[in-house]
Amino acid sequence: MDVLQMGIVLVIVLFLAVIMGRYISQAFSLEGTRLDSIFGGIEKGIYKLGGISTLEMTWKQYAKALLLSNIVMFGIGYLIVRMQGFLPGNPSNIGGMDPLLSFNTISSFLTNTNLQHYSGESGLSYFSQMGVIIYLMFTTPATGLALCIAFFRGLTGKRTIGNFYVDLVRAHTRIFIPLSVIVGILLIAQGVPQTLHATVQATTIEGIQQQIARGPVAALESIKHLGTNGGGFFGVNSAHPFENPTPLTNVLEIISMFLIPASLPFAFGHMAKSRKQGWIFFSAMALMFVAFLSLAYIAESNGNPALEKIGLSQSEGSMEGKEVRFGIAQSALFTTVTTAATTGTVNNMHDTLTPLGGIVPLGLMMLNCVFGGDGVGTINILMYAILAVFLAGLMVGRTPEFLGRKIEGKEMKLIAITILVHPIIILLPTAWALVTSMGSSAISNAGFHGISQVLYEFTSSAANNGSGFEGLGDNTPFWNVSTGIVMLLGRYLSMIAMIAVAGSLLAKKPVPETLGTFKTDNSTFMVILLSTVLIVGALTFFPVIALGPIAEWLTIR
Repeated sequence: MDVLQMGIVLVIVLFLAVIMGRYISQAFSLEGTRLDSIFGGIEKGIYKLGGISTLEMTWKQYAKALLLSNIVMFGIGYLIVRMQGFLPGNPSNIGGMDPLLSFNTISSFLTNTNLQHYSGESGLSYFSQMGVIIYLMFTTPATGLALCIAFFRGLTGKRTIGNFYVDLVRAHTRIFIPLSVIVGILLIAQGVPQTLHATVQATTIEGIQQQIARGPVAALESIKHLGTNGGGFFGVNSAHPFENPTPLTNVLEIISMFLIPASLPFAFGHMAKSRKQGWIFFSAMALMFVAFLSLAYIAESNGNPALEKIGLSQSEGSMEGKEVRFGIAQSALFTTVTTAATTGTVNNMHDTLTPLGGIVPLGLMMLNCVFGGDGVGTINILMYAILAVFLAGLMVGRTPEFLGRKIEGKEMKLIAITILVHPIIILLPTAWALVTSMGSSAISNAGFHGISQVLYEFTSSAANNGSGFEGLGDNTPFWNVSTGIVMLLGRYLSMIAMIAVAGSLLAKKPVPETLGTFKTDNSTFMVILLSTVLIVGALTFFPVIALGPIAEWLTIR
């Protein structure tokens, strides 16, 4: 039954992703489509109101517009959370946020990470939740999606990269806002709160006064998942009954956070005029996803050997840190999806996963290309595809080509930088935190699990995921600054490098296909792509995985 219920959810995702992929390709089409008659008038009004020029951009102009808009959003968000104690929309009288915590929080939500070193219901006013958190939950995935579409245009040889502001507006009007309204209404129907009233004071049956937090939860929950954001209105995120009250909302949230990442390979296939190409990339990511999901489900179903040795039954699996209303299957599926799609929302505590189960979220974030977040994950798998083409071409003596463009030294240097940056900003800070008292003092569980806690925090930050092994005491100056810097580097270095690759490929003349052209739309290429991801990506992190989860597993056997 567990396998059946997980399978049904994934089949629904696949069905919707195929439809959504075609829709996304039309929504961002440079040619006129029927969607223009629906959304064009609204979008023209936004361009006029914002003084936005719709002229086509070079890749440098596109990158500059992206960075400048994000810098402005950072400044506005930082000021609001610092001054929230004096601003309206604060019925619970929550004070301003600490400066370093503010830096971490805004860096987190600006980079689509949503790592939280604070508890939402007590750390932010309603105005901050709506004016900063929900606002950034719309703009940051829209930024990632816009970049992804620009990257697609570069690879598929469109006439231009496009215009960042046009793509940003379209991501809102044609994708995120309509979907968020639909999902938000469905969540409200299932009992998720949506109110601006203050915290409720209730008297328990013991006669004790209890403060019950509430607020505009449904509005945040919908875009939290659709935008692969992950930050919760409440500290325990989607394990809280106000955020995720029923098994139906659990499924809805899984589908929401998986929908756009799963649809982008199909959108790429449509833009490349090769649906088979889109299916190859989707299949490669799906195979890795199923492998990780199987490991998570089997590990959690088998329970904890250490508890079994002392006579505690593990027949129901390892239910520590999990909600009974979801059980092993939906917890394992949620864990795998939230880290595959780099969302970061949780319906169970990842710190209580079995050691082998803990490898799953860690491994998915380390690879950062198994669907990934809105736009970024698909860019990463395409980056590995270009690398695979380059390596295969060298091995068989063929000129490396991808979709009719030659892959040369400039592109490979940028891709090499991107591949190297990810492990560097994970492993170096992890080592630093483990050997310094500032970092190691936050570890709540000494030994191998403590290594996993620190490793998870920086991996989540670098992959812009946001989930955590929450046993780590991370609201300190050291962790707020270090993870904030890692989140910014993990987001923007790769973005700039990839848009540069797209611009470089777009400027090249297409190469006609010959008998010597290496095909990238067949199963042979899919095997090469998977091998490249596993050899280049996975083996980089294997030693530190051996020091953490694997070593911990061996000690409890």
